[in-house]
Amino acid sequence: MSEYWPLLAGGSWSPSDHAVAVTDPDTGELVGQVAVAGRAETEAALAAAVKSMQGPRWPASERAAVLNHAADRISHADEKFAQLIAAEGIKTIREARKEAVRAAHTLRLSAAAALSSSGAAPPADDRPGTAGWRGSVHRQPVGVVVAITPYNDPLNLVAHKVGPALAAGNAVIVKPDERAPLSALLLARALCDAGLPAGRLSVLPGDASVASSMIADARVRFVSFTGGRRVGALVHRTAGLKRMLMELGGICPTILMADTDLDVAVPALVDGAFGAAGQNCLHVQRILIHRSLYAEARERLIEATELVLGGLKSREDSDMGPLIDWAALQRVSKLVEDARDRGAVVLSGGDTDGPRYLPTLLENIPDTADLAHEEVFGPVTGLEAFDNTAQAIEMANRGGGGIHAGVFTRSLEVAETLATALDFGGVVIGGTSDRRSDALPFGGTGYAGLGREGVVYAADAMAELKTVLRVG
Repeated sequence: MSEYWPLLAGGSWSPSDHAVAVTDPDTGELVGQVAVAGRAETEAALAAAVKSMQGPRWPASERAAVLNHAADRISHADEKFAQLIAAEGIKTIREARKEAVRAAHTLRLSAAAALSSSGAAPPADDRPGTAGWRGSVHRQPVGVVVAITPYNDPLNLVAHKVGPALAAGNAVIVKPDERAPLSALLLARALCDAGLPAGRLSVLPGDASVASSMIADARVRFVSFTGGRRVGALVHRTAGLKRMLMELGGICPTILMADTDLDVAVPALVDGAFGAAGQNCLHVQRILIHRSLYAEARERLIEATELVLGGLKSREDSDMGPLIDWAALQRVSKLVEDARDRGAVVLSGGDTDGPRYLPTLLENIPDTADLAHEEVFGPVTGLEAFDNTAQAIEMANRGGGGIHAGVFTRSLEVAETLATALDFGGVVIGGTSDRRSDALPFGGTGYAGLGREGVVYAADAMAELKTVLRVG
C-alpha cells in the first residue's frame, strides 16, 4: 500500500514539488507518500473551481447520477476503502468497515438531496396594495466551497462535506488532515471515475497554510470546518464574512436515570467511551449516574472497561486502536495526570501502552482540573453521581453548549423533560451521545459549532435562496 499519491487540483491528478510520508500510527510503517499542495496547486484548484461554476448550470439529475455512481464504487470496493482507513488512521479494521459503508450511504443521501425541491414560497399578496403579486424561491449554488476535515473519520466526514456541496451544485476544495489524507483522495478518485466534471472537486493535502490561503481568498464563498475550538476561532477570523458551517466539538455527557437498564446501557457506554480510542466529537466523556444506581453501574463499567481489547488495528479481535500521534498521546496523558494530581481517582487504565492510551475511567474529577473543561479526544471517561433530574440537567449543561447528550430512562415524561432542557444540538434517548443519523441535522449549540450538518441541511446551507417577485 506504500505508493505515491498525487493530489487532485482542478481536475488533474498531479505530483508536486514536495511530498510527505503518511505512516500508520499503530506500527510506524509507511502507508504512502502523498503530494503536498503549494501555491501553484492551490491557485490551480481555485481557478478551476471558479471556472467550473461559470456557464450553464450543472443539472440536478447529473449531480445525483455522479453521487450515486460514486457510492456504488465505494460499496463495490468497500474492503479497499476500509483497509486504507485503518492503515492511515486510528480505527480498527472493524470500525473502518463501518465507516466505508456509512460513506457510501452519505453519498446516496446527497444524491437524493440534489433532486429535492427548494420548497414553496409563501403568498406574495399578503398585504394591501399587493394584489396579483406572485413570488417564487429558487435554490442556487453558493459557489466555491472550502472543506477542512479531521483525521478521525477520514472518509465519511469528507463525504459529509463533499456530498452536500456537490448536491447543491457547488465546486468544493478539500483540505484533509495531513496525517490521514489518503482516504479523501480515494473518495475523489471514485467521484472522478463516476463522471464528476473537471474542476468541481480538488483535494489538497498540506499544512495549515494551504487552508489559510484559501479561507482568506475572496473567490471562496463558503467554508466548512470540523475540528477543535482553538483552530475554529482562527478559521472564523480568517474567513471574515464568508458563510460557514463549523463543528467544534465539546464534552458530551450521557445520563443514567434511576430506572436505567444496565444490561443495555453498560455495553453502549463502553462502546461510546472507547470507540475510535475516544477520538470522536461524540465521545462519551462524562457519565452522569443517579446516586441510587451509582455503585452498581460503577462496578459494571469497570469490569466492562477492563475487557476492552487493545491491539493492532488490523486484527479482527481488536476493540481499540492507537491515538493519532505522539503529541495526542502526550496531551491525553497530561490531562489525566493533572486530574489525578488534583484529586481524581483512576478506576481503570490511566497509563499508556505503546501508541495507545489505555481505556480509562475516573471519578471525582474536580472542577479545577483541565479535564473537567476540555474535550479529551482520547479514551478517557469520568463518572459522576446526581440526585435528581434537575441536578442532572444542571451538571450536563456545564460547558457552554455541546453537540450530543445521551439519556437512558424508561420514563417517557423524563425523556421529554431532558430532551427539552439539555443544551445540546442533539439528545439521544435510549443511547449514548455517540449516536447520530447521517440524514438528520448535526451540530452543536453555543461554542460547539455554527450551523448544522446532516446531508439535506448542509446542502441547504451551501445554497443561495433567490426570490423572484412578479408584480402585477
